[in-house]
Amino acid sequence: MARRYMQLDVFAARSGLGNPLGVVLDAADLDGASMQALAAWLNLSETVFFLPPDAGADYRIRIFTPGSELPFAGHPSVGAAWAAAQLGLAQPRAGALVQQCGAGLLPVRIEAEAGRLLPFVRSPRARELARHEGALPAGLEALAAPGIAAALWDNGPRWWLVEAASAARLRSLRPDFAGIAAWSNATASTGVAVFAFEDGADHQLAVRAFCPGDAVNVPEDPVTGSANAAIAACLHRQGRLPGGGNAYVASQGRELGRDGRVAVRVDTEGEVWIGGQVQQVIAGTLDW
Repeated sequence: MARRYMQLDVFAARSGLGNPLGVVLDAADLDGASMQALAAWLNLSETVFFLPPDAGADYRIRIFTPGSELPFAGHPSVGAAWAAAQLGLAQPRAGALVQQCGAGLLPVRIEAEAGRLLPFVRSPRARELARHEGALPAGLEALAAPGIAAALWDNGPRWWLVEAASAARLRSLRPDFAGIAAWSNATASTGVAVFAFEDGADHQLAVRAFCPGDAVNVPEDPVTGSANAAIAACLHRQGRLPGGGNAYVASQGRELGRDGRVAVRVDTEGEVWIGGQVQQVIAGTLDW
């Protein structure tokens, strides 16, 4: 049947700078296998499918990579919040919505900036699972900040967090995807998020996220909401949020020819909110 379909660019000030997202708006009759098959065919890093919500939610989505379903992911959640508000699929109450996904019910804020919708989604609360005191995969060991062990954090996806000694080292890294994939698979993690403080004109943190074990066709994710949320949770616990306040902007994707910006906020309860600009690139129908 013909289904309404959109492709969005998430965390992008203009089209082409962020992370592409497929959005299937009429998915109530699709089962999980059909959604997975369509996501694999589209071959985007993630595709979201809108379904009728249960009680307590304003809208419901399922999130698929080309190879698996995710309980939560940042750029699909931010993009879905934008689509729900922009298309009138849900009506914000004082700027608030509730998203239903595999991770449960997540609060959403819809703000406005220069006449554009600016969505923020509260990430599932992240928790640290383990620390890695041994040798990291090739390349990561050389750039890691001394004395700071890599840590595995879970907020739906599981990300190894590695702090780089400098943004310059992070940005020049040529990752060993085979080694990162082997380490990720051996530790049942989504991948590795590497970050460094960077005093840019419009951002305070540089981030790169590698997931070659989870997404073979997208070994480095252009802009990653869940990884940025996990990093924020880690730095908040350490009292080291960039800028010394409760909000900052992360830069991600430059090494892939993108230039994404992730707005990060930590509220008074320690919850992490991820937001950013969203651009509509394609709108039409697909037959599936």
